[in-house]
Amino acid sequence: MNDLTPARLRDLKRESTLRPFDLAAQLGLPEAALIEAELGLGVTRIDATLARLIPAVQALGEVTALTRNRSCVIEKIGTYNNFHDGEHAAMTLDAEIDLRMFPRHWVHAYAVETEGENGLRRSVQVFDAAGDAVHKVHLRASSDLAAWDALKRDLALPDQAALSDFTPRAPVEGPRLNEAHAETLRREWAAMTDTHQFNTLVRRLKMNRLGAYHLAGGPHVRRLDVAANQALFDQVQARTMQVILFVGNMGCIEIHSGSFGNLRPMGPWLNVMDPRFNLHLRADHVAEMWQVEKPTKRGMAVSVEAFDAEGALTYQCFGMRADKGGDPQLWADLVNGLPGAA
Repeated sequence: MNDLTPARLRDLKRESTLRPFDLAAQLGLPEAALIEAELGLGVTRIDATLARLIPAVQALGEVTALTRNRSCVIEKIGTYNNFHDGEHAAMTLDAEIDLRMFPRHWVHAYAVETEGENGLRRSVQVFDAAGDAVHKVHLRASSDLAAWDALKRDLALPDQAALSDFTPRAPVEGPRLNEAHAETLRREWAAMTDTHQFNTLVRRLKMNRLGAYHLAGGPHVRRLDVAANQALFDQVQARTMQVILFVGNMGCIEIHSGSFGNLRPMGPWLNVMDPRFNLHLRADHVAEMWQVEKPTKRGMAVSVEAFDAEGALTYQCFGMRADKGGDPQLWADLVNGLPGAA
């Protein structure tokens, strides 16, 4: 598509009513290419290094944090407090903005200013090497504009003109399992004392998460009917359940802890529209659902997990621990009551 010059992309963006994610998909381009079409015209290329970027974002004060994958978008309002950097993983630990970030995927970052119906809209947008969105920060009316100007100035990179050479997107890996290690998987799964041991276990056995679920069987997992997706959200809302909901991609996981109250289905979308928490889930993308139980020192960690048709994880939902205000028995009863797959 050599005709898709930056000028042409700017025209297409102005003419389109689609969200950038959908327009980029329609054009067969990475979303970051649409951003780079505006370099020098409201877009500033900035340093994506977490140790520099997140403290600058924290200085903005209250913002909206947005993380998405192909099927689900999570948005939380709050401030980026309690940042902990790390070579392989970093985090912000706050009641509202609770993130797990994986630095190697934070490759391209931009400070973006666009004219909207209600004035200038400002955001920080971060993408991976393929130009797919990792995380976005949208300023609000109460955000600190002096801190925004400082972020643009202090984090700006020297090259504000050259277009990036985005790498091909890595294909989604479907369920990968190793039947020769089935008994080892089940035995070591039963011996786990922490949920984080699961990833180490499946990697060592040359499997992935979904492959392990396909192989393990009861009592570790139960495959659910896809109707369990709607039932889960309906029941959490109706019982005012305290849950922990994880939504993310390879570079960032955003977490909602608490209940939610305002469910609004709209076409294929299942939406949560609470004052400081929004979720937008393409319910028609949910192809597999699993009830998963992992032993820990505090008791059984029970989750409901959704995957799309290619095997990509869409979301995970856990019940909140009792010491955090949750009701593990009520959560277990809810999950056990979800419809199983035929």
